[in-house]
Amino acid sequence: MSRFSLPQDAAFAALNTSLGFDQRLWPHDVAQSRAHVRMLAAQGIISDADRDEILEGLATAAGELATGTFPFQDGDEDIHMAVERRVTELTGPAGGKIHTGRSRNDQVITDLAMFTRAAAEQAKGDLEQLRQVILAVAEAHLDWPLPGYTHLQRAQPVYLSHHLLAYFWMVTRDIERFDAVLSATSLLPLGAGALAGVNFDTDRRMVAAELGFTGVVPNSVDAVSNRDFALDLLHALSVTATHLSRLGQEIVLWTSTEFGFMTLSDAWSSGSSIMPQKKNPDAAELLRGKAPRVWGHQAALHGVIHGLPLTYNKDLQEDKEHLFDAFDTVILCIAAAGGMLETGTFHREAMSAAASDPMIAAVDLADFLVKGGMPFRDAHGVVARLVRESVDGGLSLADVTTADLGPEAAAIFEQSSWLESKVSEGGTSLARVREQLEQARALLAT
Repeated sequence: MSRFSLPQDAAFAALNTSLGFDQRLWPHDVAQSRAHVRMLAAQGIISDADRDEILEGLATAAGELATGTFPFQDGDEDIHMAVERRVTELTGPAGGKIHTGRSRNDQVITDLAMFTRAAAEQAKGDLEQLRQVILAVAEAHLDWPLPGYTHLQRAQPVYLSHHLLAYFWMVTRDIERFDAVLSATSLLPLGAGALAGVNFDTDRRMVAAELGFTGVVPNSVDAVSNRDFALDLLHALSVTATHLSRLGQEIVLWTSTEFGFMTLSDAWSSGSSIMPQKKNPDAAELLRGKAPRVWGHQAALHGVIHGLPLTYNKDLQEDKEHLFDAFDTVILCIAAAGGMLETGTFHREAMSAAASDPMIAAVDLADFLVKGGMPFRDAHGVVARLVRESVDGGLSLADVTTADLGPEAAAIFEQSSWLESKVSEGGTSLARVREQLEQARALLAT
């Protein structure tokens, strides 16, 4: 018997269903159903015999879902109803008791919390692998000079190892953000019912312990309406995508003919349909292009949630596709970033030649004057004049400087001087880079 006298319109049914995308939640749905029925039996709410029949039905349904033989039906609105229907088919009246003491509202949010926790764990693991790749590539190119840029103009030279380690620390912060997601999913929502709790003496903490939660959400209204952890996951994914997009842009530049600092492996390159000579850094470009897609999912979920009254509203069904696609996208991008770095070839001579531009020594030259007693702002003005004379006269800055300041200043224009003079903590001198490498190794060992 249904409350409704007419069947759903076909367009509404298509709009309403989520089975097409929430099927991937089935491992979490089965796991929480197992924990739920064990708790129901332990509390005397259902019999041990019913529990055992339901658990057997869940095992059969899980096997079918894992092998792709699960008999979905047109009326299955979502994965939760599909599993319940199948268990009831398999066990009869016992299966009809699986939903005792819970609502789809707390069931869905529990599945989503479990997915979010698993997603954060996987992202952390994949980022740990990326950190190891970055560290290995940095160690292999410890003393390779590279121009550092501001405004995409040559600014000051650094070692390639120092430059790559910047991404190591970005990824480290990304991992910390996923740790925050794990903290946000530590409390169990199940047991909140539709919004007000349930009419049975359930043991929510028993379920929490079995499913790996550290406690239970203390307020039933908050339990079913909360999607903060989903926003936290999307934020962590968005920042990670941003970092990867920056790396992708640098790889695009470095592999261009104009830069010539790097060559990608053929395994991470694409050709042209018309120009046979082309070797395109499409994977790196996609690190750029995928990032806004992830950000869009974060903004969209904020839009879904921002004006919703408590507690559950059907709008919240729109949380899953944003989470799923953002997660899948970033996991692919992490793999691509690591693959390109691990298999790419850097070209020392090209980088060193670009890092030998005498103009790069301008700051070192100003500091040379400061060490001689000149105020820095005055030194800045002197060097700016020398740079202008060099540009206007088509001369080397080294030649102009030597003529103006004497031969003692000529030593400033040795490339090793520019690099090894950066002795401040966190700087690019080899001694400081080696300190960073030790810090990074110690972090990976923890």
